[in-house]
Amino acid sequence: MSTAFSAAHRLYVKSLYKRYLKNSLDWCIRRDKWRAEALDIRAEFDRNRNVHDPRALASILAKAETELASKRHPDPYIPAPFPGGTKWERNMPPPMRPIVDHEAHGHH
Repeated sequence: MSTAFSAAHRLYVKSLYKRYLKNSLDWCIRRDKWRAEALDIRAEFDRNRNVHDPRALASILAKAETELASKRHPDPYIPAPFPGGTKWERNMPPPMRPIVDHEAHGHH
């Protein structure tokens, strides 16, 4: 396995892991209850940690993507100040230029 492939693979698996955690958190409001779910997700990823056969990996990852898609929350949680959140661009700072541009109107 080339190092470029394994680095890309590692990044992809990390991304998949984060998406699993984020999705399970969308379904569970209480962090203390969610923690057990997070540990189960980690255990599932660790179970496949030593699979190095490319075909077996492709199959495992494809199944994981399908499962994640089927469990996706219809209305995922978005923190308020983030894009799509309830406070996104709510309190925009005022423009740091004159309100009336006298130069543009020919007044000197």
